[in-house]
Amino acid sequence: MDFASSRGSSLVLSPLSCQTVRELLRIKAVAWSQETGLPASVHVIVKDKIFNLHKHPLCSKSGYFRRILKESLDFELPDNFPGGSETFEMIALFSYTSSLPIDPFNVTALRCASEFLEMTEDYSSGNLIERSDLYLNQVVLQSWNDTVIVLQKCQSLLPWAEDLLIVSRCVESLAFMACMEILDPEQRRDWPVITLQALAGQPWNCDKVKEIARQELWIKDLTALPFGFFKRIIGSLRRQGMKEKYVSPLIAFYANKWVLSKKTHQFWENMGDHNEQQDVVSMVSLILQGIIELLPQGEKASRVIPVGFYLALLSNALNLGLSAASKNKLKDNVTSLLHFAQVDDFLLPANDKESIASSIELLTMEKIVSSSVLSNSEKGRTPSVNNSVVAELWDGYLSKIAVDSKIGPKRFTELIEIVQMSDRQTHDHLYKAMSIFLFAHPQISQEEKASVCKYLNCQKLSQDTCIQAVQNELMPLRMIVQALFVQQLNTHQAFKDYSDSFRFAQFSDNSGSLSGSGCQNPKSQQMAESPYKRDGAESASGTLSFLQEKDLNLQRKEDYESTSFRIQSLEQELVSLKKNLQWQHISKGPEQKTAQSFRLLEKRSLRKKAKPVPQVTTCIGSVNWASQRKYASRLLKIFQRLTMFSSSKSKRKQVDSGFSQGTSPCRKIQHLHDTYDH
Repeated sequence: MDFASSRGSSLVLSPLSCQTVRELLRIKAVAWSQETGLPASVHVIVKDKIFNLHKHPLCSKSGYFRRILKESLDFELPDNFPGGSETFEMIALFSYTSSLPIDPFNVTALRCASEFLEMTEDYSSGNLIERSDLYLNQVVLQSWNDTVIVLQKCQSLLPWAEDLLIVSRCVESLAFMACMEILDPEQRRDWPVITLQALAGQPWNCDKVKEIARQELWIKDLTALPFGFFKRIIGSLRRQGMKEKYVSPLIAFYANKWVLSKKTHQFWENMGDHNEQQDVVSMVSLILQGIIELLPQGEKASRVIPVGFYLALLSNALNLGLSAASKNKLKDNVTSLLHFAQVDDFLLPANDKESIASSIELLTMEKIVSSSVLSNSEKGRTPSVNNSVVAELWDGYLSKIAVDSKIGPKRFTELIEIVQMSDRQTHDHLYKAMSIFLFAHPQISQEEKASVCKYLNCQKLSQDTCIQAVQNELMPLRMIVQALFVQQLNTHQAFKDYSDSFRFAQFSDNSGSLSGSGCQNPKSQQMAESPYKRDGAESASGTLSFLQEKDLNLQRKEDYESTSFRIQSLEQELVSLKKNLQWQHISKGPEQKTAQSFRLLEKRSLRKKAKPVPQVTTCIGSVNWASQRKYASRLLKIFQRLTMFSSSKSKRKQVDSGFSQGTSPCRKIQHLHDTYDH
């Protein structure tokens, strides 16, 4: 990080160990006694440690020592002396030599202790207060790393560091450098600034969020600060104009590290020396309470923080027993953003042995879902899209809690009724929840099964789910019959759609030759736009869809052409078979007249047709030809019998009259035979 480089670090000497400082102080005291001949007459006690020093060096640098040493040479510094005995050793060494190595690790303690001992310019030029302030302003506050170190050291030096404005100066400096890192006027960043947009649409995962926070060193440094300092930095960032999409992730990263992470309690237990009066639960509760106060509200929250983060905080708030105001604030945020949540984010008891039916988590989720559905319904008259999403999430949540054997049929039915049935666009998740409930409650009666499954609408089930419902023996018989009926309807509709699609492909390919007919182009072709009229991403997606549709049409055209070729070959075979049959009938002799009369009737019937038969139906016409021929043959036989009967009656009359006139019988019989042959 460029802005975090330690400017002026060449002026900082390496930190001295306590043993080195103590040895240097002893050497200086011995040398002062040898030079002046005065013994070390001052005895200072600092937290069970005694320092034997000389009066003059102390009084020349400190106004506090001037007042105290007038009364007694033996005294004890108070317990609240900044920095303790280690810092006093360094101040005593400075009193003898007027020089001291200052670094980010000791400058805060030296500045606070020098303020306590009144080491101002009134007593000595270049005194410790002046030098400490100069180092803070010119070295520490110009470096990110040094400022972070100083601010961390201020935690053990309160309220001195606060009163001396060391904390304020460090907070403002870190906020300014963080804003410069985000803005980056010289565009030195090779990667974008980390936000929480990558977590949108995913369940909240503490380990994944922790890995994201580690990618930025400045975020890692800020989340390591005590919460009091972190809270002030967040306020300074907002005052200096940093966008909320960069500020809110810092809050989420901090809460993920100190509240949501599983290692939080272990860390606070190891820090027991600093929390003698407060246990781990109270410490985490204080941090969580402060985090809730820092979180954005309303529309800002929906754009920058995933709703899974609010649900994770709400789960901890329920377990830690936070105030009602804090829990209500989290509930309001979750209610307004529930349609962005994931089923895995919904609240479940932290203890696996605890029953879900009587848990506070289930009651909380029930109130949140009902409030979300109600608020979405009030915004518009028509069924809200958000409500359908919430309904699907709620059904998925019911699938998780349905395994609890303590949830009875009546209670489960009440949970289903929280979301209106009209808001459920699909019943797949509802069927899954019911199936799991029936499997976990095998002892319930058929009436109770029917009461649980009465809300299931088989028409809103997908194809695969409907098949599962038909095969599910746990479902009531009435529901299985309904699912079977819907499955049959779906199958029939699938065959119909397939047939229509093939017919549509046939007419769409021949649309150019049928432009003058009553056939219209498909709606999809009428609504289609040229992909060249679009621009940007829309042009690319439009072109891709256009090419995909074109490939699909070409594939359908190839299938149709192959099918049409096969039909034509079958037609040719039928025509050849027809001709062979005709020649066979002609060659038989006795049936020649019948075939000729049939062909004559066929020609007359073809002449009477005003419209020619389309080429597509020739196959059907050739198939019906044999049946028509049989029918015509029967008619001809009937006509022949009628003709014979009528001619025989007329001949009888003639015979009778001939007999009466004296015609010979042989001649009359011959005449009847000729008439019959004709």
